[in-house]
Amino acid sequence: MPRARVEAIDFRRFVPYRVPDVCPVPGTPLRRALDSDGIPVITTSGLTKVYQSRGREVTALDGVDLHVREGEVYGVIGQSGAGKSSLIRCVNLLERPTTGTVHVDGVDLTALAGRGRRAGKELREARSRIGMVFQHFNLLSSRTVQANIELPLEILGVSGRERSRKALELLDLVGLADKAKAYPAQLSGGQKQRVGIARALAGDPKVLLSDEATSALDPETTRSILKLLRDLNQQLGLTVLLITHEMDVVKTVCDSAALMKKGRIVESGTVAELLATPGSELAGELFPVTGSASGPDRTVVDVTFHGEAAAQPVVSQLSRTYNVDISILGAAMDTVAGRLIGRMRIELPGRYEDNVVPVGFLREQGLQVDVVDTADGIDDELTELTELAELAEDGAK
Repeated sequence: MPRARVEAIDFRRFVPYRVPDVCPVPGTPLRRALDSDGIPVITTSGLTKVYQSRGREVTALDGVDLHVREGEVYGVIGQSGAGKSSLIRCVNLLERPTTGTVHVDGVDLTALAGRGRRAGKELREARSRIGMVFQHFNLLSSRTVQANIELPLEILGVSGRERSRKALELLDLVGLADKAKAYPAQLSGGQKQRVGIARALAGDPKVLLSDEATSALDPETTRSILKLLRDLNQQLGLTVLLITHEMDVVKTVCDSAALMKKGRIVESGTVAELLATPGSELAGELFPVTGSASGPDRTVVDVTFHGEAAAQPVVSQLSRTYNVDISILGAAMDTVAGRLIGRMRIELPGRYEDNVVPVGFLREQGLQVDVVDTADGIDDELTELTELAELAEDGAK
């Protein structure tokens, strides 16, 4: 029997089956909690995870404290082996933490875990409010796209008619309304991930976890999936926790971010806070600028600008006002969470004490200005050149 395509979706219908008291008042737009009190919806405290491997202990997580506010997109970034995947699997207790606690939407999941290997009824119910998007899709090849989305609803005991209605709405939401009867083998990588996202939304979760969801996709498809995640965040009020090793993902979609190294979070905060923090490693990775002083009597500064200041000719104003020649050593600019943000490394003639007034002028314009100490780099470079000259002289002899 042919089905009618849903042309428009009322997002107010995407509310939890099990928690009717959280339904918004009809006609009230869903608002992101970043505009409210910023209460964390995901909290980990002192989280550790130790694996046993060939008679020795391997620490994947070492005292991780994480706070993800309701309604934000939070990115955890780090290299392979940093502990990102272990962290996100501990958040929904697919992995049992060795020590520490995990709270999601006010529920202590670690207290529900029990001692057995199988999850109890209370933990399964709590997990049903947490959606999970996997790196490699994890679709069942023997099921159609629609049947894959209906699977979690079957497990929840939802009736067949309701499952079908919900699956078709979700397919329309992710832009695959015409693929309901297709099989995973007939889909592209980006389409498979969209099905995975729709399946993760089937239980009307409040939290969506994304485990390297775009790492296997090409750049164009990655951008479309990230846009979809941002749209879902805004339209459904979802809190999204994603892990990635790609800085572009953080720049494109994240409100806040954390940098992981060797099982620990070494830096975290909103993207704006990180960019305004002098010496922030994550800010340097997001907007890398390089360049060293051309001589000993030079001042090198990093200038961070965002919002309206990004569109102002501040550097040319500085040059004209104080009649100084400014060299631009490097610059990076991009749009982060809808805001234009950038960093620039410039060189001013003279030592820092000669440039106090120009640096003050930049700060008066609302810019973050950090003085770069390049003296050590110059000394190292001169030492290296001297050593090379001595080696060449010895070789000639």
